[in-house]
Amino acid sequence: MYGVMTKTDPLPVPRFRTLFLSDIHLGARGCQAEMLLDFLGRYDAEKIYLVGDIFDGWRLRRGWHWPQSHNNVIEALLTKAHQGIPIIYVPGNHDEVMRNYLGTHFGGIEVKEKDEHVTAAGLRLLVTHGDQYDVVVVNAKWLAHLGDRAYNFVLWLNTWINQIRRLWGGQFWSLSNWAKQQIKRAVNFIGDYEAVLADEAKRGEFDGVVCGHIHKAELRHIDDILYVNCGDWVESCTAIVEEQDGTLRLIDWARVTRRARRRQKLKERAQPSGDGQQQGIPETTD
Repeated sequence: MYGVMTKTDPLPVPRFRTLFLSDIHLGARGCQAEMLLDFLGRYDAEKIYLVGDIFDGWRLRRGWHWPQSHNNVIEALLTKAHQGIPIIYVPGNHDEVMRNYLGTHFGGIEVKEKDEHVTAAGLRLLVTHGDQYDVVVVNAKWLAHLGDRAYNFVLWLNTWINQIRRLWGGQFWSLSNWAKQQIKRAVNFIGDYEAVLADEAKRGEFDGVVCGHIHKAELRHIDDILYVNCGDWVESCTAIVEEQDGTLRLIDWARVTRRARRRQKLKERAQPSGDGQQQGIPETTD
């Protein structure tokens, strides 16, 4: 309807018109900084939106964790800003301290409470992290912090699970994503959140909304409003990109890397055998 494509589409060209990233959570042990660095090293954009929770102030206050890879992400973004790429930083609840600096530029990165983005196809999109529309964050912040501690425990457990999986040749798997899909209450909360954001965009006479916060990447219409959630770089490693013609895509980088590794393994298995004949193994997809 509006030039929208899903994560199942082939990867686009390596230079986008716009790149949207959210919920990187630098400073948290679950942050997949290396995967993000790989993505940023392969693709570029004419404009970048950082849609909140770029660093995890909640987690950092409880204990400092800042490996070199997290610093490298900051350096990669600053390098792009120094190259003249406009970068808009819309803070979230985990990096809410940045809301004290609205209108300020940090190394070429501009901090805004929210923004309006107009695509090449003429769509007006509201860009907001989305925590302002989460009733738990707004009305019971203590409960949000308690939930954050439980969430970090799940991420810690997930790290050990994935280390064991790698020993057996398995790929990255998200325990928290699996839990969201299994628990009805979580599914209902996500549905309510998406509907509220779509209503907010409609009230502002926008064509759609770009947000983050709930770590569930999505690109779909809710009635006549385009709902776009960037996902995260903790559980799913996803991004939203706009191509030069205004087409929006959801890129699941974890899935892309899984498929690339699978293709590489198939190529290695298909190398000529001792008698000079190739083992014909067809390429597979997810």
